[in-house]
Amino acid sequence: MTTPLRAQIEAAADLLAGRRIAFLTGAGLSTDSGIPAYRGEGSAPRRAPMTLQAFLGSDDAQRRYWLGGHLGWRSFGTATPNAGHRAIAALERTGRSVGVVTQNVDGLHLAAGSERVVELHGTMRAVLCLRCGQSFARDAVAAQIDARNPWLDVLTEVLLGPDGDVRPETTEGFALPVCTVCGGALKPDVVFFGEFVPAPRFASAEALLRSGDALVVAGSSLVVNSGIRIIERARRRDLPLVIVDLEPTRADVWASATIAASTSIVLPTLLELLP
Repeated sequence: MTTPLRAQIEAAADLLAGRRIAFLTGAGLSTDSGIPAYRGEGSAPRRAPMTLQAFLGSDDAQRRYWLGGHLGWRSFGTATPNAGHRAIAALERTGRSVGVVTQNVDGLHLAAGSERVVELHGTMRAVLCLRCGQSFARDAVAAQIDARNPWLDVLTEVLLGPDGDVRPETTEGFALPVCTVCGGALKPDVVFFGEFVPAPRFASAEALLRSGDALVVAGSSLVVNSGIRIIERARRRDLPLVIVDLEPTRADVWASATIAASTSIVLPTLLELLP
């Protein structure tokens, strides 16, 4: 670690000393776990996202989504927490953090041991039936897909995307998974582009933020409006705001401190410095 970076982290630690920290995290936190970010250096090539309207509009769109998502799940579902996730969990255990609101759908905060987690955009670990509302574990749906599409065993090399999906060359012959209760169409329990964060879930995020008296943003460029809404709530309370991200963010102008460095370096150092 360079001397200037150490000095920046020490200044942030001084700012946060004696305060209970709420965290807001994004895709940049999980890059060191092997999950690509959406933007910035090292991010996967950009492509048009699957919108909710497109997903609901045709079986072909659902086949593209489910085939790509299933191939990606083989890697995405085995990702493990990195030093940044573990530092946030440790800060919660010591009472220095009130919890984390995450834009990620990878479940790595929970895997790292964090208990107070609001998964703002949902989770890839669960799947919902669009007809009857039944919920399924993603692994159970993956097993169904494998059983219905045994030819997928020959596909091993894929380019993983930020939400655990890949772009398949073709969907020909792919059999969609279905609800084992009513036979309805399935959708991962995540917020698609074109969907709103459910109001009760955002209310939980606001409640978590209210229980803290500082906000640390880690690994989010804050391009998505759900993140900016959290920033606005913090600004209304005049909370100290520390942003840790390799790229500039939409909220840098309001930050008390910005640190352009890896969250896997900065967060463990903050854990070390905070009493």
